[in-house]
Amino acid sequence: MCVAGKATKSAVICINLSFKCDEALASSLPHTAFTSSSVFSNGYAPGYAKLNRRGGAGGWSPLDSDHYQWLQVDLGSRKQVSAIATQGRYSSSDWTTQYRLLYSDTGRNWKPYHQDGNIWAFSGNSNSESAVRHELQQGIVARFLRLIPLDWSEEGRIGLRIEVYGCSYWADVINFDGQGVISYRFKVKKMKIIKDVIALRFKTSESEGVILHGEGQQGDYITLELRRAKLLLQINLGSNQYGSILGHTSVTTGSLLDDNHWHSVVIERYRRNVNFTLDRHTQHFRTNGEFDHLDLDYELSFGGMPYSGKPVGGGRKNFKGCMESINYNGDNITDLARRKKLDTSSFRNLSFSCVETHTFPVFFNATSFLQLPGRANHNTVSVGFQFRTWNPDGLLLFSNLDDGTLEISLEDGKIIVHINVTKAGKNYRVDLSSGSGLNDGQWHAVRLVAKENFAMLTIDGEEVSAVRSTSPLTITTGGTYHLGGYFLQTMFPPSQRSFQGCMQAILVDDQPADLHAVEKGVVGAFENVSLDMCAIIDRCMPNHCEHGGRCKQTWDSFSCTCDGTGYTGATCHTSIYEPSCEAYKHLGRSSDAYWIDPDGSGPLGPFKVNCNMTEDKVWTTVMNNLPPKTIVTGSSRERRTVLQVNYSASMDQVTAITTSAENCEQKIAYSCRMSRLLNTPDGTPYTWWVGRGSEKHFYWGGSGPGIQKCACGIDRNCTDPKYDCNCDADAKQWREDSGLLMYKEHLPVSQVAVGDTNRPGSEAKLTVGPLRCQGDNNYWNAASFTTPSSYLHFATFQGEISADISFYFKTSAPYGVFLENLGNTDFIRLELKSPKVVSFSFDVGNGPVELTVHSATPLNDDQWHRVMAERNVKEAVLQLDQTYRASQLAPAQGHTRLELFSQLYVGAAGGQRGFLGCIRALRMNGITLDLEERAEVTPGVKPGCQGHCTSFGMYCRNGGKCVERYNGYLCDCTETAYDGPFCTKDVGGFFEAGTLIKYNFLPEAVAGASKDAKVVTHQLTPHEVNLTKEEVAFSFSTSNAPAILMYVSSKTQDYLAVVLRENGSLQVRYNLGGLREPFAIDVDQRNLANGQPHSINMSRLNRSITIQLDHYPPVSYNLPEASDTQFNMVKTLFLGKVYETGHIDPVLIERYNTPGFIGCLSRVQFNGAAPLKSALRAPAAASPVSYQGKLVESNCGASPLTIPPMSAATDPWHLDNTDAEFPFNEERVIPDGVNRDSAIIGGIIAVVIFTILCTLVFLIRYMFRHKGTYHTNEAKGSGESAAESADTAIIGTDNPETIDESKKEWFI
Repeated sequence: MCVAGKATKSAVICINLSFKCDEALASSLPHTAFTSSSVFSNGYAPGYAKLNRRGGAGGWSPLDSDHYQWLQVDLGSRKQVSAIATQGRYSSSDWTTQYRLLYSDTGRNWKPYHQDGNIWAFSGNSNSESAVRHELQQGIVARFLRLIPLDWSEEGRIGLRIEVYGCSYWADVINFDGQGVISYRFKVKKMKIIKDVIALRFKTSESEGVILHGEGQQGDYITLELRRAKLLLQINLGSNQYGSILGHTSVTTGSLLDDNHWHSVVIERYRRNVNFTLDRHTQHFRTNGEFDHLDLDYELSFGGMPYSGKPVGGGRKNFKGCMESINYNGDNITDLARRKKLDTSSFRNLSFSCVETHTFPVFFNATSFLQLPGRANHNTVSVGFQFRTWNPDGLLLFSNLDDGTLEISLEDGKIIVHINVTKAGKNYRVDLSSGSGLNDGQWHAVRLVAKENFAMLTIDGEEVSAVRSTSPLTITTGGTYHLGGYFLQTMFPPSQRSFQGCMQAILVDDQPADLHAVEKGVVGAFENVSLDMCAIIDRCMPNHCEHGGRCKQTWDSFSCTCDGTGYTGATCHTSIYEPSCEAYKHLGRSSDAYWIDPDGSGPLGPFKVNCNMTEDKVWTTVMNNLPPKTIVTGSSRERRTVLQVNYSASMDQVTAITTSAENCEQKIAYSCRMSRLLNTPDGTPYTWWVGRGSEKHFYWGGSGPGIQKCACGIDRNCTDPKYDCNCDADAKQWREDSGLLMYKEHLPVSQVAVGDTNRPGSEAKLTVGPLRCQGDNNYWNAASFTTPSSYLHFATFQGEISADISFYFKTSAPYGVFLENLGNTDFIRLELKSPKVVSFSFDVGNGPVELTVHSATPLNDDQWHRVMAERNVKEAVLQLDQTYRASQLAPAQGHTRLELFSQLYVGAAGGQRGFLGCIRALRMNGITLDLEERAEVTPGVKPGCQGHCTSFGMYCRNGGKCVERYNGYLCDCTETAYDGPFCTKDVGGFFEAGTLIKYNFLPEAVAGASKDAKVVTHQLTPHEVNLTKEEVAFSFSTSNAPAILMYVSSKTQDYLAVVLRENGSLQVRYNLGGLREPFAIDVDQRNLANGQPHSINMSRLNRSITIQLDHYPPVSYNLPEASDTQFNMVKTLFLGKVYETGHIDPVLIERYNTPGFIGCLSRVQFNGAAPLKSALRAPAAASPVSYQGKLVESNCGASPLTIPPMSAATDPWHLDNTDAEFPFNEERVIPDGVNRDSAIIGGIIAVVIFTILCTLVFLIRYMFRHKGTYHTNEAKGSGESAAESADTAIIGTDNPETIDESKKEWFI
């Protein structure tokens, strides 16, 4: 077995594992086996280029040290090559610092050695003596090797001695001519095959062709074929449903396989599991359908479809090229064919050696051109060539005609021809265009003929693509053609200057170009061209774009289009969504529907859930498509009716929610009439449900695993005590068994099998509610590092091609390593370098790379900060707090695999620079590491972390207090006038005429309280009884004026009142003593009793009063000098109406107190007291607040948003603009038969019924209206208006003795 040699980031590939494939292959070769581009002098001949030899001048040196030199070795026969070593020329200043390796079977059609998705440049020597050896990551089989020096010693010139390591290689080869097919007949007529192993190697210059095929009469088949130079495997094991159509499975791999180089294929199948390997890149898949056996009849054919004398079906071409080492289930097919054991009668001439093609490709980079001679002064241009490229634009051919120019270019994937001729002062121009998408990496043929008054362009020899022109034209050829680039100055320069790609089969003036003569320098000229080689690479195979991102490429690079995938980044690796509802809450978001992605960059896609943020919990709800009370009939124990419950997310996605949730619940209800549910605590029940993992469960809602009972059986309150379920009594009346299923490992319910509804009169209705889960353990999974030497260790991080790491940290220390994982030379590390700098460093073999982000504020502020790092083959990114970002592109050439082998250390780097503080929600490539579990058993590390309020306290608004919890925080809104998870929900009420709220600041007997009760009131501390400052805030809406909105009374004559005058304008009245009349402020002259919400914020400090109405700027006022500044002995606050026994301003009573405020008040706050909220939250007997009349909670007075909502374009979580982008079918959760039309009809009916009900309410209230008597300080003059609205001004149950007992009030 061969071992990896990590110093050069590679592994030795061994075909024969019985011995080490590491023999020296070059040192024993004769001088003549070595050839070169040129020789400096006799002593520098290529034959002296053997490692550690000193013959001649001590190695090979070319005549000129430039990029056109090469050293070639002929190994005598095809060999397995595993490593290469180089040395400089002995005792000299000549060595090679960088080189490329080409290989070939024939000394023609060279292939550059590839590694990590690039043409690999090997690092060479830094002196003349030490040997540098490289193991070949991709082992190669070749007879000829060619080294191309790319860079060399600055002090000297190119100098080289080499050794090649490997072992002998032999294989049976068969040449397929495109006609012949090898038939492998089975020993029995029909084969039922459960396990297959097929292996072979092939090479071809054709892009289409069937490599192997077998089929059976039942519809099973297996086909391996080339399509558009990709390898396509089609397999069908059959299916029960719709014949065998659903069994069809098709998988594509590889590309550019028509390069006439060897490619190895292995297909391994066991039952429905298949490994499909091409050139060591393996795809794992499962076949469709239900069957495990491949049923084939008679034979398996290699090289094409079975030969039946009929034309080949479906227009499939046979394979043309070579195959070797064909192995089918242990049988060597090539050997059997050689020994004439197989039917090869379809071959005209069966050859066991590979017939080479005579193509001569030319490879152009952006600085190349190839100049070829043609016929001069001729009246016809006739050129043709084949090209392949990934670039949409490029100059293919340019020629200066005798009196004009000819250009063939690729523009936006189309072939464009421009012919410009100027004759006798006249300008002739012909433009032709044909083809599309020709930059697809395939070979495309171009043919152009132009002569007098005629031009024709043909693409790929297809008549339909031919474009003709009969414009006036006269041609006289210039005799020289430039292909792939033109850099000279000319009067009419071409639209493109260069081309990146390959050409072959070049025809100039109907003569094939002699590229061998060009190579020898006999004809033409070239610059920076690689002859006899096409170095094209498909950078989208394998596809580095993840999660369905679309790969696009040019010659040098690829890019990923991530639109509509839900992911972002250079390779569509990182999810744009948060992992859970919990995370959205901690971004300060309120209840809504959100897309979540529980495993981040993992394989699960994003999906939509409903997030319900309550004051102390976050609930995630996933809906299902089973209509409530689904009727079930005709089922029995023998033939149960199985109801499928499908969710708005896949089972894997739902499982991700339940796994990380703190707890989950799902309501299940069975309504029955003569339909038994479980029947007995023992034995199989009539009905069961299937949960996660397709497991059957025999308990019902309200019970638990293993207890075959319903909720009533657990609580012992079933209607018939003999049974453990209500339904099991088999009663003729409707009964129900319902409850919550709460064992989250069993949820969600995926099926319910009902088994007792087939008897006469039997009927059942089933309801399965949505899945509701609370909390997210992953989000709060944290560890506290208390000593610098403490750390946690985990298994090695597997992030070879792409890696992402995200976590939160908080610390008061100035530095510390967050995590580190090491390899031989590779490593990855994240650390806090200084109080303001976070660093992400790694090495994948190209030398260390470090990204840093600098924060404007110190990060050791004991607040949570979020770090996200990502590294892929395109770039590395480091992000801090979604504010600071650093990125660095990966080198165009170099190693791409991150190879680690040590354990992953969290909290330190090998015991150095340990981190002190907390790390939480550490997620690596979508997997959350369980820090808490590991911290439980690690000294110096504690599970969990306190102190969330320092970071999240800012989300508690309007004076809400942040309260610490073990896994998060909650906002305590008790001292505020608000509610909700962030104290942002206005608490308001609707006041009818006569409704009032009374809030006592001083202890006094509360109406209705028992004599012994000790009244606990909102005690103001002694210095607060006499106020010098007030803070008042509330919002209101009303259409009635006048009214008292707020009145604060005292035991003296001091008061504060906010009133709406008769004209609807707002007035604030202060009476603090010292003035004859109260100090009145007319805040606004507009009519505010206009039914719209208005808000008022008012503060007073001594004489200075500031009032802000709505969103207008605050206005300042000052109390007169004569006024007192102390609000003495504050007693009671009234809202809506005043009902006071002490002194009250008679003007207020006369003008504003009748009939009382009618409308809405919201978020009322006075100096830290929230009287309206206290009244609405069911005041206790010993509470300082009481109310009279009818008070209904409502937010109709809530002030409108002061901040405009975020626009859809800038809100990353806005759903409207993402709904259409996801493969998520909203309709699948809508029950059958319920569509939009029925919803509209239902809505209209509901509106009609609601209108009728409202009319009835008004009629009843009018018929049963009555008058009541009440006592108040109202002025006598207002009696008339009081009588008109007396029925609505009745004072509530707080003073029952004042109500006439004979009267009744009716409320609907």
